[in-house]
Amino acid sequence: MAAERLRTLVVDDEPLAIERMQILCARLPAIDLVGTASDGDSALRLARSLAPDLLLLDIAMPGLDGLDVARALEGAARPPAVIFVTAFDQFAVSAFDVAAVDYLLKPVAADRLARAVDRVTARLADPPERAASDYAQEFWVPWRAEMVRIAAADIDRIEAERDYMRLHVGARSFLLHETISELERRLDPARFIRVHRSAIVRRDLVARLLHDGLGTWSMALADGTMLRIGRTYLPNVKQLAGR
Repeated sequence: MAAERLRTLVVDDEPLAIERMQILCARLPAIDLVGTASDGDSALRLARSLAPDLLLLDIAMPGLDGLDVARALEGAARPPAVIFVTAFDQFAVSAFDVAAVDYLLKPVAADRLARAVDRVTARLADPPERAASDYAQEFWVPWRAEMVRIAAADIDRIEAERDYMRLHVGARSFLLHETISELERRLDPARFIRVHRSAIVRRDLVARLLHDGLGTWSMALADGTMLRIGRTYLPNVKQLAGR
């Protein structure tokens, strides 16, 4: 499969966007452009008749949007790989719920598209095993003009900042537009624990629990970060110490 070209369908409701993607695709030896569609219904019809390997799929379209198209094709005998191409970063969570390979922000840079296509080629050559867990294994977050993959296992802690969540990954951090309750639901409770209404931490990074003698508890993380423990979450946190 690695030696074959990816039969690719471009879907976008903007003619200029389709034209730009056609130009970018023509520069990539791995892509064999087999068609274009300007709406979700046409995309479904073409995908079912042409059986492409890859969809370069816009999200915000009238009628069936890109997410609808991806969901409709998930049940196919051989569903195409999907790379979403959109001007909006707020659809990232939903996009990866339908197993998208990548999420590109417009205007798409040629090298960024090439990297995404390489990921598709690698995945088709060596399909990933079905995840043993129903919990999120990765998150895609906006970073400058692209989306960056963050493995859930690499997240040290998460802290709320108004309408966003800051994901701390080593010395770097990223903002994700999602509620902390939704993130808590998607994260494996065997690996992460909520310690405050605005904080979630990775369990193995908790170094110490501290009490000030006045009823307030805090925790120290392995990197020295101190976090206050909310009263609601204290009983669950104490279980870390077998108490």
